Amino acid sequence: MPLTTVLFDLDDTLFDHAATARAALQASTAQFRFEPTVTLDELYRRYSEQLEAMHPRVLAGEIDHRTARRLRFQQLLAPYGVLPNEAAAEEFAGFHYGHYRRLRRPIAGALALLKALKPQYRLGIVTNNRTEEQQDKLQALGMTPLIDALITSEDVGATKPDPRIFRVALERLGARPEEAVLVGDNWTADVLGARAAGIRPVWLNRFGAACPDATVTMITSLEPLAEVRRLIVGA
Repeated sequence: MPLTTVLFDLDDTLFDHAATARAALQASTAQFRFEPTVTLDELYRRYSEQLEAMHPRVLAGEIDHRTARRLRFQQLLAPYGVLPNEAAAEEFAGFHYGHYRRLRRPIAGALALLKALKPQYRLGIVTNNRTEEQQDKLQALGMTPLIDALITSEDVGATKPDPRIFRVALERLGARPEEAVLVGDNWTADVLGARAAGIRPVWLNRFGAACPDATVTMITSLEPLAEVRRLIVGA
């Protein structure tokens, strides 16, 4: 059956969250005098761990996203004694997020890929995040006019890899599973989730992780355009 629909994850698939978060952390913590042994690599590793631990709680509605940001930075910076109280942590979280929004950038080749696919295929985003935040990212990245549907875990009430969120995406875009492909960077959420919904996955493996299943189409970047497009659409 001909391909009609291309679905994408957003964070670290079209939007370069890793590079943006790292740059924002460097900018926001430049005011502090850390010991020479405290490196940006170490801060970013711990920041990522905090985000991974806190994000599911936000999606589940256990805590709101502003509280989660404050707690992340309290826990991240507590060992260095630079956030003496909750108010200081709240202020710093807002300061950091301002840098994060200012420094947002797409994955190299993302815009060109969307523009190349748009004339022939319906394009959708399937993302485990808040709707308002993802809408804001798409607008900032210049991607809003290229996307036919944004499907978020917040709106659906289910997170990838739950097949329900993929089924909602297909319904919104008027496609059957065999007419669709999903491109994403997370093996469990994107690859296994898409497969469970009957959608062919394409794994974006930018950081050289071992591939658990060689039968899955893998790309290591969104460039060069012609080759990536061929691997995604299968022609």
